[in-house]
Amino acid sequence: MKIHPEGRRVLALLFVGLGLVVALVYWKAPAQLPVVAVAAGLFFLTILQFFRNPTRMVPEEADHLVYAPADGKVVVIEEAYEPEYFKAKRLQVSIFMSPVNVHVNRNPVSGLVKYNKYHPGKYLVAWHPKSSTENERTTVVIDTGETEILMRQIAGALAKRIKNYLEVGQQVVQGEDFGFIKFGSRVDVFLPLGTRLNVEIGQKVKGNKTVIATLE
Repeated sequence: MKIHPEGRRVLALLFVGLGLVVALVYWKAPAQLPVVAVAAGLFFLTILQFFRNPTRMVPEEADHLVYAPADGKVVVIEEAYEPEYFKAKRLQVSIFMSPVNVHVNRNPVSGLVKYNKYHPGKYLVAWHPKSSTENERTTVVIDTGETEILMRQIAGALAKRIKNYLEVGQQVVQGEDFGFIKFGSRVDVFLPLGTRLNVEIGQKVKGNKTVIATLE
C-alpha cells in the first residue's frame, strides 16, 4: 500500500509512541500485554489507512470532463452564490470525505492556476451550512482555457490540517495530486451554471475515476 508523504512523519512518531507503550506494559503489567499489543496494532492500522494513496490514472484526459477531486459522497448539488472569487451564482457540488475515504485531493481538470488562497477559520462539522465560509479552508481556481473551475478544501471537526500544493501561475494536469486533508472533511467544486452533471445526491464517487460533470 502506497503511503502519502503527509502521513510518513505522523506514522513514524505514532509507531515509536505505541512501541514505547507496549514496552512499558511488558515491563509493568506483562499479563495485559496481549490486549494492549492488539489494541495498539489496530489503532496503528486505523491511522495508516487515513494516509493511503492509491495510484489512479484518469480513464480519459479530456478538457470537457470534470473528475471528482476526492473520494467520498456527494452531499450538496445546488445553485449557490460564490462570494470569494466569482461573486456570482455557480453550480456547487460538494463531496464529503469520511475518515475511511482516501484523503488525497486531485485536479479535476487541466489548466492554469489563477487563484489560491488559504483562510484560517473554525472547525464546524463539514455538513454545517456555514462550514464553507467559516471553517479553515483553501480556495483554488483553475482556468481551463474555456472556463474557470473553483475548488474549495474545507476542514471539519476532525480534519484540521489542509495541505495545498498549487501556486498561482502553475500549469496543472488533470488527475495529478493537488492537496490533502488529514482525517477527511469536504471539497466543494463550483462549476458554470448550466453544466451537465453526471452525479446525484448521495452518490459515492472516487477521485480520478468518477466524472462528476461534463462541460458544454
